[in-house]
Amino acid sequence: MIPPAFDYVRPTSLAQACRALAEAGEDAKVLSGGQSLIPLLRLRLSYPTVLVDIGRLPESRAIRDEDDHVFIGATATLDEVVRSAVVNAEVPLVALAARTVADPAVRHRGTFGGSLAHADPAGDLPAVALALDCEFVIASARGERTVPAAGFFQDYLETALAPDEILVGVKVPKLGPGWGFHYEKFHRTAQAWAIVGVAAAVRRADGGVAAARVALTNMGATPLRATAVEAALRGVPADADAVASASAEADAGTSPPADLHARPDYRRHLARVLTRRAVLAAARARP
Repeated sequence: MIPPAFDYVRPTSLAQACRALAEAGEDAKVLSGGQSLIPLLRLRLSYPTVLVDIGRLPESRAIRDEDDHVFIGATATLDEVVRSAVVNAEVPLVALAARTVADPAVRHRGTFGGSLAHADPAGDLPAVALALDCEFVIASARGERTVPAAGFFQDYLETALAPDEILVGVKVPKLGPGWGFHYEKFHRTAQAWAIVGVAAAVRRADGGVAAARVALTNMGATPLRATAVEAALRGVPADADAVASASAEADAGTSPPADLHARPDYRRHLARVLTRRAVLAAARARP
């Protein structure tokens, strides 16, 4: 299907991009890698009057170590994130999840920020951002602001981004020594969205779980922190039986969707199983 007509703008700086969005009004859309937006345009599910292409802005492409966190530019491709030495060394959960997104062709075009700003609850990276308490750096003609992950994802395909704002990048905190990480998901094919996914970070001490962070993919209208599991894991032995018992709380407080691929009760079952696997793998993955 042919998309509806629109004007196309390719700014050469972040300031130009912010001005273009401010001038275009609420009917403008930001184009980055295009792996989420272009299908919506072709299906005529989105009708922008202006596309502002930020895919080549140097300010939002960098991946760099910034002391207590790693900054990942919004227009860095998923492939660049997967191959980044800094990401793999300092915030490996991001690389683990990015590696599972779709296939190599999509990862070479799709961008880190685009995946997050699209805010599909079946996407892999939103749950990771929530588990790691990431901060989103947002710019507009009015200035710059930072939004925590817990406040960024607001509803199905809805974020804290205003129509005239651009996601510049994400600050990913370093959790420090003793933490292990894993991302586990269940999906039909490599290109398919996750039916359910689990992002887990576990810190072990004296043979047990000293702290845990667990977030769920596709168990509600937004990514969700599995706070009941996190509380149940605290202080238990890092063995299969104890982790399985704690993981029984994985679906607490969730509202999993029903669709062609799975019923809510099946997703609840998957959340419990995948949480157990992810937590055990993370507990064994300490550097």
